[in-house]
Amino acid sequence: MIRIATEEGASYIAHGATGKGNDQVRFEMCAQALSPTIQCVAPWRDAEFIESFKGRSDLLAYCEKHGIPVDAKPKANYSVDENLFHTSYESGQLEDAACGPDESMFKMTVSPQRAPDTSETVVIEFNKGIPVKITNKTDGTVKTDPLEIFLYCNMIAGKHGIGRIDIVENRFVGIKSRGVYETPGGTLLRAAHMDLEGICMDREVKRITEGLSNEFARLCYYGFWFAPEMELIRHSLDFSQRDVIGHVEIELYKGNCIIKGRSSPKALYNADLASMDIEGGGDAFDYNPADAQGFIRINAVRLKTYAALRAKDN
Repeated sequence: MIRIATEEGASYIAHGATGKGNDQVRFEMCAQALSPTIQCVAPWRDAEFIESFKGRSDLLAYCEKHGIPVDAKPKANYSVDENLFHTSYESGQLEDAACGPDESMFKMTVSPQRAPDTSETVVIEFNKGIPVKITNKTDGTVKTDPLEIFLYCNMIAGKHGIGRIDIVENRFVGIKSRGVYETPGGTLLRAAHMDLEGICMDREVKRITEGLSNEFARLCYYGFWFAPEMELIRHSLDFSQRDVIGHVEIELYKGNCIIKGRSSPKALYNADLASMDIEGGGDAFDYNPADAQGFIRINAVRLKTYAALRAKDN
């Protein structure tokens, strides 16, 4: 949008986000980061507009009167936002946090109860954290194009009722809101990716990236995509994925992603080292179970010190 506005010499952009939500913040903060002089027209914050259209019902009536097609109905007046990654629903009847969503509302997923009684198994391959191939072991389907992989994940996961959530979240502007989301492909890919990280990624790197992941999500949610701290996090996360290479086998069944196995040429997992039946773990590791006694004693020093202090208080 900003690129086209610049090419056209436009001084203004516009959006239809309400004055109560996160979208207005995201749109305008990103726009100003890309074009500091751009100005924004936001009708939902204009007093004259709000006087004419006090809510979604007024807008729907206007659309009906003028023959404007919209994907919302007064009877089930929730709003819908959809893109490749997910579909979200909020407002209208969903503003009652105790009211369950209508089954007819969902577009990308079937309910787990109506999902097939027979499971399907897929294998997802990753290279440096990026999904590069999906194979359906049940029917032989193979996808390698990035877009086709994602569309297929949406289809196959949605078919098995995977990816629905119903949450109350905290908007950046300070208001709590209830939203229902369906993210079938994203849920499947995340499950596979997180599992592969478990075998490829060092424990402390994993701990740090989990914190970065939460911060990445927070910055996305609040509209700081073009902030310097986001640039730092994105580079850090890219670096953390250099050894996330391999494949994960997942069974899909009635809303569940069931991990069946994983393999990686970069695996840090060593079966002999982890085994309860084999002493040590090979000469390269020189692991002596007797060393655990000292390890435990050292790590318990601060716990003993704290316990002694609490005992004095009592």
